Amino acid sequence: MREPGRFICGKQPRTRIQVKGRLPTGNLQKPFGWPPSSPFVHLDEVRPHPPLKARYETLADKPDYVNRLFDKGACHYDGIVDWGFFRTGGAYRKWVQERHGLKKGDRVLDVACGTGLVALAASRILGTAENITCLDPSEGMLAVARTKLNATFVVGRAEALPFPDNSFDFLTMGYALRHVTDLEETFREYQRVLKPGGRLLILEVTKPRGRIPRFMFRTYFGRIYPTLTQLFTRSADARDMMRYYWETMDACVPPEAVLSALATVGLSEVNRYTQLGLFSEYTATKPSPSKGCDPSPRHA
Repeated sequence: MREPGRFICGKQPRTRIQVKGRLPTGNLQKPFGWPPSSPFVHLDEVRPHPPLKARYETLADKPDYVNRLFDKGACHYDGIVDWGFFRTGGAYRKWVQERHGLKKGDRVLDVACGTGLVALAASRILGTAENITCLDPSEGMLAVARTKLNATFVVGRAEALPFPDNSFDFLTMGYALRHVTDLEETFREYQRVLKPGGRLLILEVTKPRGRIPRFMFRTYFGRIYPTLTQLFTRSADARDMMRYYWETMDACVPPEAVLSALATVGLSEVNRYTQLGLFSEYTATKPSPSKGCDPSPRHA
């Protein structure tokens, strides 16, 4: 048995939405191997949100900025998330992974694992953490995660996963999609490392539709949450982390753009489920060779 935290550096859902219409597939036949034979050139970036000029100047500056932000706030993150979501997160993270097909024996990759909250919930389903790999670019977040479970920890980014093709049965990403630089590039990597038939589950907080829900959303996440964070933690770094959390949610592309990007890279059974109009569960499957891939996902 590996020592704890081995570290390697380097009810039914209320809403279900599927992608409608044919999407461009010109780049879908590009082969992916490990290691890649040549640098990937992406001519038409699909960003989760525009660059936040008050935070960093260019898209190239975003990864370093986000890493520093989360390194500084990592020691406060679990407490903030616990009370900020009224202590419902642990039960929800386990429930949602079970509902979307995680089962004992699966090999799991948790991308942008943060402090390991999603992976910890997965380990309770699997009965062990030895089949879980946790990846995050923040050393500070990984340091906290390593204290919680007996998983494998890897420093890395979603846009360039350091794993061979067809490695994992189940891939998760919890509330971190806004922090990548390119949705399609990220989803191509997810499609590459999943085994045929493997499942993808992305959890995200989504700005609700409607004037009153949006006002309440903005008031809580934009004002109350960061203010209470500083009050309870007495940390300007923690407050700044939660302000950034809000800014990215406010600027994030709509769910339709996420669904379109998932379908464009060749994933099938692309869906979005929502809870309370706020919590999005994006799901998809890597097609098996015998089944092929339907390039035209439809509304249910």
